[in-house]
Amino acid sequence: MQQRHTNKEQYFNEQALTTKKFVIPFIENFLPINNETSVLEIGCGEAGNLKPFLDLGCMATGIDISGSRIEVAKEFLGNQYSNDRLELIAEDIYKIPANYNKKFDLIIMRDVLEHIPNQEYFMQYVKRFLKPEGKFFLAFPPWYNPFGGHQQITSSKILPKLPFFHLLPMPVYKFILKLFNENQGVINELVSIKKTGISIDRFSKILKKNNYKILKKAFYFINPNYETKFGLKPRKQIKLITAIPHIRNYFVTAAYYLISLK
Repeated sequence: MQQRHTNKEQYFNEQALTTKKFVIPFIENFLPINNETSVLEIGCGEAGNLKPFLDLGCMATGIDISGSRIEVAKEFLGNQYSNDRLELIAEDIYKIPANYNKKFDLIIMRDVLEHIPNQEYFMQYVKRFLKPEGKFFLAFPPWYNPFGGHQQITSSKILPKLPFFHLLPMPVYKFILKLFNENQGVINELVSIKKTGISIDRFSKILKKNNYKILKKAFYFINPNYETKFGLKPRKQIKLITAIPHIRNYFVTAAYYLISLK
């Protein structure tokens, strides 16, 4: 139990540091981050991403489908911030009651979009939570990148270091996961990500279809989160590669977007 708590706390701190150092600076030229800013995080998990916003005085709401992760978030944040500044909700985003009428200055999603089925519908649906002049920050690993399959969650010593194997045909992919004795819960999650994995090109089409405007974007060769996890300095991918549709997905480990409604 102590090990589980320690791991969650480490992850929480990594999320908070990356958001403070990279996400907020990415946003703040387009939206002041202060005590008048309302922030919603969808798929907040333990809510580490919300802590830097709370520390700047923002009003923060976190929604996650996992009740256990929301309980951890309450443990880490509940005693630090008042109820009028922090709201944590354990619920499927699609089951939020129709009479929940809060709208936010900023919605954030880090490494969540690739887990959501039917992303086209989701990007239309989520507009209900955004103020007309609100901003929406998303970061995701393009599916085709070397570790876009989230193989880091496997228990094997080999699979987390094996690039691109998530791109194999589904039957072969499942066979490899079973061969390395991954438990069925992990296999189910990885298969789900394989079905929902998002590319830069498809995301661009989704934004256009749903009338979003891109305010800012950045494609990273070295994910900003790798600095807190592995001590690697973030590095943006060169423009020559990011300009080539489809090919860029193989060489970008993180795509950052700030968008708004047209």
